[in-house]
Amino acid sequence: MWGSHKSTMPTKESALAGRSERMPVAGTHHVNAQPLTPPFPAGLETAMFGLGCFWGAEKAFWLTPGVHTTAVGYAAGFTPNPTYEEVCSGRTGHNEVVLVVFDPKVVSYAALLRVFWEGHDPTQGMRQGNDVGTQYRSGIYVYSAEQRRLAEASRDAYQTVLSAAGHGRITTEILEAPEFYYAEGYHQQYLSKNPWGYCGHGGTGVACPTGVATAAR
Repeated sequence: MWGSHKSTMPTKESALAGRSERMPVAGTHHVNAQPLTPPFPAGLETAMFGLGCFWGAEKAFWLTPGVHTTAVGYAAGFTPNPTYEEVCSGRTGHNEVVLVVFDPKVVSYAALLRVFWEGHDPTQGMRQGNDVGTQYRSGIYVYSAEQRRLAEASRDAYQTVLSAAGHGRITTEILEAPEFYYAEGYHQQYLSKNPWGYCGHGGTGVACPTGVATAAR
């Protein structure tokens, strides 16, 4: 995950062409043995987040009670079915993201937002710590108007706390959920397969305000 990556978004015209073939996907989650691909059981909901290197980001969500399954991939760019090497080139526009399938009867979307905000520094633009590039930007990709409302309310509440602590403006993009392209198999649940692997997540050191979960409801 280290190295020098471009930090300027490419245009659709300048992005890599990609391919029509989809990435092969392992059948089940390495940690909980749940399927990685749909269809998922009735009653579950989906969320998508980008918060830097997707290895550590995914682990934060699979450890959250009420999360049914997780997968890492690429989204919010232009190149169809990109490879990791292409994403790292800075010429796809994609972000490293985590797909989270969760049971809303056990864990709320507001609670997942708390994991998101506390899991990274959302003020750094096209980077996260030593990881520099468009693929490491902060992003919330929403699947409904209600998810957007909760995401925007939590952003505003967290900005108040960050500003009071002397941190900068939040750069998190909040967009309608784009197409999710599964990453290569070795990236899926990477920190379960490689327990001592690089994570790179630390957050701002500022706890997500308690009011975020309640005010956003």
